[in-house]
Amino acid sequence: MKELLEKLTQAYGPSGSENNIREIIKANLSQYETKTDALGNLIVEKPSPGKKIMFSAHMDEIGVMVTHIDKDGFLRFDFIGGVGPYHLPGERVKFANGTLGVIGLEKIDKISDLKKENLYIDIGAESKDEALKLVKIGDSASFISPFFDLGHRLVSKAMDNRSACAVLIKLMQQLPETNNHITAVFTVQEEVGLRGATTAAYALEPDYGMALDVTLTGDTPKGVTMEVGLNKGAAIKVKDRSLMVHPYVKEKLVELAEKNDIKYQLEVLEFGGTDAGAIHLSRSGVPSGVISIPCRYTHSRSEMVDLRDMEAVLSLAKAFCGADLK
Repeated sequence: MKELLEKLTQAYGPSGSENNIREIIKANLSQYETKTDALGNLIVEKPSPGKKIMFSAHMDEIGVMVTHIDKDGFLRFDFIGGVGPYHLPGERVKFANGTLGVIGLEKIDKISDLKKENLYIDIGAESKDEALKLVKIGDSASFISPFFDLGHRLVSKAMDNRSACAVLIKLMQQLPETNNHITAVFTVQEEVGLRGATTAAYALEPDYGMALDVTLTGDTPKGVTMEVGLNKGAAIKVKDRSLMVHPYVKEKLVELAEKNDIKYQLEVLEFGGTDAGAIHLSRSGVPSGVISIPCRYTHSRSEMVDLRDMEAVLSLAKAFCGADLK
């Protein structure tokens, strides 16, 4: 799991540029026939005549996109997804073609004045013409952050949501025969509006939807007030901004966790959403839920997860695949 997770998190893949991630996943699921839909979602199916369960994990990560190049070769940019400007001064970025840059900050009087408009990317160019040889308007960049192995705790950029992609890959690699029809969808563009999940759910018409994603924690000093923490198990979502989890799905997950002695915790997230927010509204509605991986420092370059929680999420997802669903 660690080796797979390092490869996934270190790969380039902002929203709309998920090709590299898709190829890594395909290589790890070579035992299956895979297909890529028109929007770029990677779809892997294990057919069965039973209930159709759609598992979803988004491939994309947050990033930045070039909007303007000034005469001195400095780049202005927009955010891709939920990027916080206060973390950015001094951060490094990488473009798809390998061009590297440093995010700089204009002189401001106080840190509370910091806005996106005060930031720029320095790629070492000395003029606009020189910069244009390396990047162009509309090019995306991801953040650079090494993978740290702290034992049970793992740190990197893009744990949101490559950690769940790793779990879904392992689920499909290890999935036993089941009466339920299992479809794994590795979705695109979740960070900019749940777009891949929207089209995939419409096409697949699942009976149940299950998103695998990260969630915030409340276990750091004076952090957000919530019950979720690292090494407390799989987080069974109850609610977030995009979804009220279907009661039957939530109760079934709790039942399966307790029956199979899988460590779990209940999650109420006051902000944010997941692919399940799109899946449950598809066509005439899809009973949906979320199994979350607790993650500290979400949407930073140092997101932290616990391998034991990832294993619990994998075990609970396996149990749901084999469940007798109404």
